[in-house]
Amino acid sequence: MVRKTKEEAQETRNLILDTAEAVFSEKGVSRTTLNDIAKAADLTRGAIYWHFKNKADLFDAMLQRVILPMDEFIATPDLHPEQQPLAYLRTRSMHVVRTLAEDPRTQRVFDIVMHKAEMVDDMLPIRDRHLEAIQGCIQTIETDFQAAIDKGELPANTNARQAAIGLHALIDGLFANFVLSPNLFNLMEQAEFTIDNYLNGLANRK
Repeated sequence: MVRKTKEEAQETRNLILDTAEAVFSEKGVSRTTLNDIAKAADLTRGAIYWHFKNKADLFDAMLQRVILPMDEFIATPDLHPEQQPLAYLRTRSMHVVRTLAEDPRTQRVFDIVMHKAEMVDDMLPIRDRHLEAIQGCIQTIETDFQAAIDKGELPANTNARQAAIGLHALIDGLFANFVLSPNLFNLMEQAEFTIDNYLNGLANRK
């Protein structure tokens, strides 16, 4: 009986999160109330508060269900000494692109974060974690670029930090536009074209 109660509680929690994701996507986070989510899920407001302290807590739990692209980039294994840095960086980048391209939930959550959430007030801690993930991603890319410079794959005068910020901006921009309008372009094809041209451009700089 206890197990059934726990299972039912988990089912209710998942229902709330699924519903919040849908309502946030439709109305935006700031315009969505817990009453809106409760009504859409056919639950009471009390049921929402049983699982979540407030809207920010619910939003954070929704984020925890997916691995956003920048977190995915950091989570990929580090470069091994015998690997070619630029080739590995390309593989790493395309892996992150594929993760977003093939997962509708990650697309929806990324769209909410990028286009439908105001990171103010109770959402500031979430904003801070998002910024930390961006900084961690850029640092990871910078390390790979520096390895490419050290191995002679990039000109010695290449600024690894600037190159990393540029690649991050390209990928992040593709993601932001893709989730805004998925029919605008094929994400995998466009990412491959963009990343290859960026890396080749850096390698051929004088």
